[in-house]
Amino acid sequence: MEVSPGALERTDSVGVRALKDISFGSIAGIAAKFFEHPFDLTKVRLQSQVLDAQARFSGPLDCLVQTWRKEGVRGLYRGLPAPIVGAMAENASMFWSYSELQNGLRWWTGAVPSQQLSLGQLALAGAGAGCITSFFLTPIELVKCKMQVQMLMTPALSTSGGSNSSSIPRKLPGPIAVLTSVVRETGLRGLWLGHTGTLIRETGGGAAWFASKEGVASLLLAHRGATDKRDIHAWESAIAGACAGVAYNIALFPADTVKSAMQTELELRGPRAGGDRSTFASVFRDMWRAQGLKGLYAGCGITVARAVPSSALIFLIYDGLSKRFGS
Repeated sequence: MEVSPGALERTDSVGVRALKDISFGSIAGIAAKFFEHPFDLTKVRLQSQVLDAQARFSGPLDCLVQTWRKEGVRGLYRGLPAPIVGAMAENASMFWSYSELQNGLRWWTGAVPSQQLSLGQLALAGAGAGCITSFFLTPIELVKCKMQVQMLMTPALSTSGGSNSSSIPRKLPGPIAVLTSVVRETGLRGLWLGHTGTLIRETGGGAAWFASKEGVASLLLAHRGATDKRDIHAWESAIAGACAGVAYNIALFPADTVKSAMQTELELRGPRAGGDRSTFASVFRDMWRAQGLKGLYAGCGITVARAVPSSALIFLIYDGLSKRFGS
């Protein structure tokens, strides 16, 4: 079937748009991840100790100090390769999906391609983008979380193959070794352990992230009489992005806490009695009984603190690249 020149032009524009969204999102995500990783590591370690009989760390600052003293700079960036891949996948998927879902909503409502959507429609597109992204993100975060608690494993749990070694191996497994170990022991399905938490966090967080950014950006533009989003200044992108980072993390943080506990349970507490398989509901119940609301928000403070500059950086870079090279 012959394709008209107009159809070819539309196909090319869709492909170029997708390439730009993926490229810009990946670059922004990588830059932010180098900055935020030590704080993310702290968050995961605080979340992972909620079900422990005795907490290893008294708070985020104590966790950072202990990690620095015992493991050095390398310890603060333990598990970084997986998050780098995750940042590329997450932000590329988020921005590309968000853009295409907006186009889908315009098509569904019969709006012209240039028409701006309402804040509610943008939130819906953000939720859809988060839902799609969660399926790529769960295996990456599983590897990341397992690597971030390697140095916290007890001797009994750190040995493999029935070894009687009484100390943690000096050379810890890397991301590929962790990945293959999960697949070998639990199959491909095991890579999506904790996916319910990721799905809830990313869907609700995606709606909050994009809606907050768009809402604050619109207010800043309106304040100086501008209407075109492409006229946004760098500092406006940063402020809107910072607000978005806070909204994203506060929205459904307990879901992330449960996810982290599920993904590190085997390393820190061993298999459950009777070989029972942990579920999102069972871990949520256990954490609620152990520490209540405080436990479900373990690590929230440092997460929000690092989300402010990190999210600001992501949108600063993404908007800057979009403005420079077109979107």
